[in-house]
Amino acid sequence: MRMLTVGATLVMMTSAAMMTSVMADDDDARSAQKLAQQGRDDYWHCLAREYSRDSNQGMTDQDFGRSVAGACPSERQYYRVALLGYLTTQYPNIDAGAHLATANRAVESAQKDIVSAFVKHRPPAK
Repeated sequence: MRMLTVGATLVMMTSAAMMTSVMADDDDARSAQKLAQQGRDDYWHCLAREYSRDSNQGMTDQDFGRSVAGACPSERQYYRVALLGYLTTQYPNIDAGAHLATANRAVESAQKDIVSAFVKHRPPAK
């Protein structure tokens, strides 16, 4: 009887430890997701400020694209790193190089979207 009680206690302790681990993993995933979203938002806001600059008047599409590619370096890097952290948390069995490529594509996509908006909403040439 005593052996059964010890066994039941061990099962309960193991289950509790596993649940704590799962809850910690969930907390880590939520935290990583929040950081990635904040990084994305900060980067987009910075790109929006670049888009709105008066100095962009008269810029060619190519010049604006080069300007955006070099803009917001700290926000861009924070977004890339935060997204990389999130992807690593969500998909730990996927190669880190694939996660980095995905994060780089997300940054490039944001830049392309801003350039596309610039081209689409640019006032007509006089």
